[in-house]
Amino acid sequence: MPHGWDNFLITAGTSAATLMGLLFVVITLGAQMSDGRAQGGIHAFVTPTLVHFGGILFQSMILLAPWPSRWVPAVAMLLCGLAGSSYAIVVTRMLRRLDFVALDLRDWAAYAGAPGLANAGLIAGGAGLAADQAFAPYAIACAILLLLLIGIHDAWDLSLWIVRNRSRAHD
Repeated sequence: MPHGWDNFLITAGTSAATLMGLLFVVITLGAQMSDGRAQGGIHAFVTPTLVHFGGILFQSMILLAPWPSRWVPAVAMLLCGLAGSSYAIVVTRMLRRLDFVALDLRDWAAYAGAPGLANAGLIAGGAGLAADQAFAPYAIACAILLLLLIGIHDAWDLSLWIVRNRSRAHD
C-alpha cells in the first residue's frame, strides 16, 4: 500500500480484533440457547461474521508488512477476494436451507450482497495494486470498511436475536 494508509489499516485491524473478542462474549451469553436447529444458524450467521473480522485483521496485517515488492500484497488481496467470494456463495446456500428464520431483503443484502460487493472490491484493488493503479488503495480500503460495517451489522443482529430469544426462554 502506498504511504499514508498505515493509520487506516491499524485502526481497521484493531477494530476487527476487538469486535471478534466482543463477539465471543455475545456467543458465550447465548450458548445456553443452543439446540439442534441453532447449529445451522451458528454456521450461517456467526461464522461469517468471524470470518469477516478475521479477514480484515489478516488483510490489514498483510498490507502493513514491509514487502520488497507490491506483488505479494496484490496477490494476497486477489486471493482474499476470491476466497471471500467463494465463501459468500457457501453462506448464501446455508442461509437458504435455514427453516427457523425468515430472511427479508435487508437480511439478504447484509449477509449475501454486501460481502460479494466487498470481495469484488478486494479483487479489483488487488489487480489495481499489481498494475500500480492509483485507485487500488481506495478500492481495498472501501472493501475493508464495508466488511467491517457488515460485521458490525451482523454482530448487532445476532445480539438482538439472542436478547429476544433469551427473554422468551425465561418466560
